[in-house]
Amino acid sequence: MIQVIITGILLGGLYSMIGVGMSLVFGIMGLTNLAHGDLMILGTYITMVVANALGCNLIVSTLISVVVMCVLGFVIQQFLVNQVMDKGQAPALLVTFGLSIFLSNLMLKIFSADNQIINNPLASKNVITTDVLSISASYLVSFIIACAIIIGLSLMMQKTNFGRAIRATSDDVMAAELMGVNTKLAYAAAMVICMGITAVAGSLVGSTFTFYPSSGTQYLIIAFGVVVIGGMGSLFGTLIGGIVLGVAQLLGGFVFGSGVQMLVAYIVLLVILALRPNGLFAASAVRK
Repeated sequence: MIQVIITGILLGGLYSMIGVGMSLVFGIMGLTNLAHGDLMILGTYITMVVANALGCNLIVSTLISVVVMCVLGFVIQQFLVNQVMDKGQAPALLVTFGLSIFLSNLMLKIFSADNQIINNPLASKNVITTDVLSISASYLVSFIIACAIIIGLSLMMQKTNFGRAIRATSDDVMAAELMGVNTKLAYAAAMVICMGITAVAGSLVGSTFTFYPSSGTQYLIIAFGVVVIGGMGSLFGTLIGGIVLGVAQLLGGFVFGSGVQMLVAYIVLLVILALRPNGLFAASAVRK
C-alpha cells in the first residue's frame, strides 16, 4: 500500500505537468483549449524526431522542442485565437477544436499509427530499492520538475512586471488596456508559456509511456481531470489535482484490478465535483 501511494504521488506530478498549461490558459484567458492534448503529443514527436535525427540527449531535444512549441504557440494565439477572442468564448473554443482535429490527422499522416517511445536512460532506474519500496527515477524527476515549474510560475506572476500585466489582463481586460497593457500580446505570451510547459510535459510523457498520434485525446481527458479537481485556474490546485488523480488511479488498480483503475480515478473526480463543484482550490491561475 505504501508503494502504491508513493508511486501515485509521483505519477501525480507528471499528471500535473500535463494539466498546468491548460490551467494557465484558462486562468488568464478563460479559454478551454481543446487542442491541449494534441499539442502536447506534437511536442513529444518533435522531441523524438530531434533526438533521433541529431543524436541529442533527452535534455537538449526537449529544449529544442520547447523553442519550437513556443514559436508555434505564439503563431496560434496571434493569428488564430486572438482573431476570435472578441467574439466570445464559443468561436475560440471551436478554433481549438478544429486545431485538435487538424493536428491529430497531420501527425497520423506523418508518423503513422505505430506506438512510439522516447529513449530515457532513467526509465529502468530506481533511486530507492528495498524489499517493500522502490521509487522510479523517471517518476521522481517528473515530480520535481512539476513542482519547480509551478513554483516558478507562481513567483513570476507575483513578483515581475510581466506577471502583473498578465494578472491585470486576467482580472479586467478593459482596465488593463486603459493602463496601457497590450492584452492581445499578454494572451500570446500566456500561450507561449503554456506551449513551453506543454513541450516539457510531452517529453516526460513520451519518455515514460508509449504514445501515438491519437494519444492527445487520452491526455486531454487527464488534463481536464487534473484541472477540474484542483480548481480551474489554480496552479497549486493543479499539482494537488494531479496527485489526487494519480493516487486514486493506482489505489483503484491495487484494490479492484488494473482494468478499472482509470474508472476509479474518474469516480473520485465525480465525488469531488459533487462536494466542491468549483474544485478544491478554485482561483485565478495568476494568483495561486
